[in-house]
This record gives sequence, C-alpha cells and structure tokens, in this order.
Amino acid sequence: MSKILVVDDDEYIRELVGTLLKNEGFAVAESVNGRDALNKMDSENPDLCIVDVMMPQLDGFELCKYLRQYYGELPILMLTAKSDISQKVRGFELGTDDYLTKPFEPPELILRVKALLRRYKVETAQTLTVGAVTIDRTSYAVTAGGEQADIPMKEFELLWKLASALGKTHTRDSLIENVWGYDFEGNERTLDVHINRLRERFPTEKCGFKITTIRGLGYRLEVLS
Repeated sequence: MSKILVVDDDEYIRELVGTLLKNEGFAVAESVNGRDALNKMDSENPDLCIVDVMMPQLDGFELCKYLRQYYGELPILMLTAKSDISQKVRGFELGTDDYLTKPFEPPELILRVKALLRRYKVETAQTLTVGAVTIDRTSYAVTAGGEQADIPMKEFELLWKLASALGKTHTRDSLIENVWGYDFEGNERTLDVHINRLRERFPTEKCGFKITTIRGLGYRLEVLS
C-alpha cells in the first residue's frame, strides 16, 4: 500500500484529499505546512507528496526545493489556486513532477497520483522500454527495433532522463543541470542540438515515441498509443 503525505494548511482540503485517497486504498498522512512536513518525512516515509503552494512558515515552493535536495526523486504533485504560467514554471524548475489547479475534479487527482506512482517505479528501474526502443542504464546500451544503436554519452543521459519520466515536462534548465551539470558554460542551443539529434536517431514512425517541445517550459517524451 502506497502512502501519500498531504501538505496543506487548509483543513478542508486535507480532509477532502485524504478521503479521496483512502477510498482508493492509499494510506494517508497529513501536514499543516512545509516545515511540519519536513519534520514528518523520516517517520512517515511517504511514497508521494501532495503539496499546496501557499502555506505559512514554509511554502510549497520551498518545500519542493528541500524535498528534491534531500529525498531525491520522490514524486511531488503541487496543488495551487494560481493557474498562470509563471507559477508553473517556478514549480517545475524547483522539481515538482505535476501541477493541479484548485478547484480540481476528484477523478483527475486520483489519476495523476496513480500516474506519478507508476512513473516513479519506472524512474528507479535500470532498464526502460519506450515504444520500440530499450535503454539499459547498466551497460549504456540502446536497442532500437532489435538493433543496437551507439549514441554519445550525453545523448544517452538525455534520452534516459526523458524516458524515465514519460509524459513529464522537463524544463530546459533542469535538463541542462542534470545532463551537463551546474557548472555548464555553454548555452541552451546545446540542448536543442542534442534533442534534434535524438529525434533524427529515433524517428517517431519507427520507434513509437516522440520528444515534444513544450513552448515556454522545455521538453517531454511521449509514447504513441
């Protein structure tokens, strides 16, 4: 049974979200603000956090920053009453995995939670299959349509990052930091070049996935149904 930590200073929202999750068979823990959530992380050991943005003491953005720093790839779903793009950009830059604007439809919340938990299981794997392509992180081998494809290490790391979080939007800055490092001295054009090379190596019609440009944010990898 997966445990979800619901972090919101609004008692009504905590009760609503908690009830929805419990009805789906999840275990639920609650925190009233970001600082309270950090104090409970080790004892509760959640599999996913649902975090409100506007909270006293430590808001959702700062909490997200701390969670990414100390708890790695733990899935984070942000709840907020703000719907403008700048808030979403900031959330993704700090490491949130998904974003849901209040008021929300209960079925959508549950679908997003389940999708994030599935994605996390994929991210912790060492071998991924996306469409007709298999990516092996232990040997750094990529197989497309039964044939091994030799690709440069940076392209492999970029492909792995995108493929390990299917459907997740990665900001340009986060991709550069994860693949090239914080001390990267190039420019964003380097990322664009590598994305285009991956698109050329793995054409959508042959490999069954595409790398989509999300204007104003970054990129995400989508498997075609």
